[in-house]
Amino acid sequence: MAFMGIPTAAIDFYERLEADNSKAFWEANKESFKLLVKAPALALCEELAEYGPFHMFRPHNDLRFSKNKPPYKTHQGAYGESEGGAGHYFHISSTGLMCGTGYYGMAKDQLERFRAAVDAKNTGAEIAAIVADLVKRNYEIGAIGELKSAPRGYPKDHPRIQLIRRKGLMMSKDFRAPKWIHTKQAASKVRAVWNAADDMNAWLDAHVGPSNLEPEGMFG
Repeated sequence: MAFMGIPTAAIDFYERLEADNSKAFWEANKESFKLLVKAPALALCEELAEYGPFHMFRPHNDLRFSKNKPPYKTHQGAYGESEGGAGHYFHISSTGLMCGTGYYGMAKDQLERFRAAVDAKNTGAEIAAIVADLVKRNYEIGAIGELKSAPRGYPKDHPRIQLIRRKGLMMSKDFRAPKWIHTKQAASKVRAVWNAADDMNAWLDAHVGPSNLEPEGMFG
């Protein structure tokens, strides 16, 4: 299936799901989800295949450890990871289309390498300048979370303490729902955001890279 944009009906689907996040609604609209949301999301993954392969996230929330979550996610996300380790993500929701790239959440060994590289004079100054340029160009900088204070071994007045406190490093763009997201132009817009992060991702791949830990040892 060729990617032709995100249908207006996909946005409407999530507006209705937010209003009625129930099994009854889901069962009555499951085929609409497959046609209006999942199919164009898969087509967008194929259009952006050079950043894949992509993993499409399941539409159900895991309620085993959090009973107050709604049963169904209010967005459809997809994630691909490069050989170097940088991830590429997009999702469709009631507000439209957003995308991001980088290392959203780092495992313990990745965090150690990241903090050491940010601490070092040359590599630290390099990534600080890259991040500052992205902010200047109106991209959002984020992570899975950050410490309230300096991690052990780092001074609170470190010149790059804001980066060192992060548990990841990624940039994103929330497009919302301009008319072009309903056209095939949406793919080129996502690609442009990801390409804008090439320097950041190259730095992360060079100085952090994939985790060497088993999955259960990650994100501790």
